Amino acid sequence: MTVKEILDDAKERMNKSAASYQQAMVGLRAGRANPKLLDRITVDYYGTPTPIQQVGNVSSPEPRLLVISPWEANMIPQIEKAIQKSDLGLNPSNDGKVVRLVFPELNEERRKDLTKVARKGCEEAKVAIRNVRRDAIEQIKKLKKDSVITEDDQRKAEDDAQKLTDKAIKEVDGICAAKEKEIMEV
Repeated sequence: MTVKEILDDAKERMNKSAASYQQAMVGLRAGRANPKLLDRITVDYYGTPTPIQQVGNVSSPEPRLLVISPWEANMIPQIEKAIQKSDLGLNPSNDGKVVRLVFPELNEERRKDLTKVARKGCEEAKVAIRNVRRDAIEQIKKLKKDSVITEDDQRKAEDDAQKLTDKAIKEVDGICAAKEKEIMEV
């Protein structure tokens, strides 16, 4: 394996860690209705677990309301059951045609708890990124030990790995700051 391959692999893995954190933050409820909150919820559709977006239309007509319009009216009870089983903490209501999810206003204590969750996830993402850096540097040192690269090449490659790490951590910090701002917004 060459230094370039090691660094490319490290960059890809760091980007995946940042993307994973960003995906987790999308699911963190900030008091505002976001159709992406339902991405990970599946409904029993004739015996097959199916994402809610594939059994109906999800829209957000108001900032604190999500409306799910199923393509088949007989899916309403399954959609309600799936939402109640989820960790969203929402109670769906229906009028026989659509399912409504009303998002309550978040109190100050709950907002602070959510920012703690966001920070914890941020720290976990940073640890994952640093682990990728450590693995890359170990591979680079092995190349040096096997006399594949020179000491100067090793130093330059380690600097490049650190630059990749700094960039990925800055990206994760930006995602965290944006989510905290969104959560604390009244």
